[in-house]
Amino acid sequence: MELVYSTQNSDFDPEKRYRNPAHFDRPEAGVTHAVVIGDWPKVVDAYEAQGIEVSVLKSFISESVNLDRADTIASLEQDNDMLRAERDGIVLLIEAAEGLTELEHPSAGELPIRLFGALKAIHEGFEALTGERDNLAGEVESLRGEVVRLKAAAEPVDNAEKIASLKAQLDVAKVPYRANASVESLEKAIADLHQA
Repeated sequence: MELVYSTQNSDFDPEKRYRNPAHFDRPEAGVTHAVVIGDWPKVVDAYEAQGIEVSVLKSFISESVNLDRADTIASLEQDNDMLRAERDGIVLLIEAAEGLTELEHPSAGELPIRLFGALKAIHEGFEALTGERDNLAGEVESLRGEVVRLKAAAEPVDNAEKIASLKAQLDVAKVPYRANASVESLEKAIADLHQA
């Protein structure tokens, strides 16, 4: 009789007899050939010690599980590396936003790249607003200069009227004055006239 030692849970051949090698304690009577799937040296040694032919097969299930684990571990390590790169990129962008470093394009990570785009747009908006503010400040200074110029231009008209009025008062009082007399000298002459 052939007896198969395997840890499988399904896909049994109805023509064969199976045992779980994890529960092995001694060889069974009447076995002429043992098939051991996986690494079970205790089972192999016990049957060979009785002179019974033993075939050892690698466990496809355990290899498959080990491969799946290795793939899963590799995938998790790759995910962790990606998350670390994204975290590092976000930290750099936060420091740039806080003014600690220059804003630079991150090398990896979807979130840092998106955050960079948003921060860049905000930065460009601030630069545009700063430029507009500076232009408006320049225009305000220009307007202030124009107001000062206009005031200065208006003064001679006001002074001319004032000079004419002061001269008229002095003419009535028959007080002599120079033709190019300043407002101050004419005002002094009027003040002297009132004191006399």
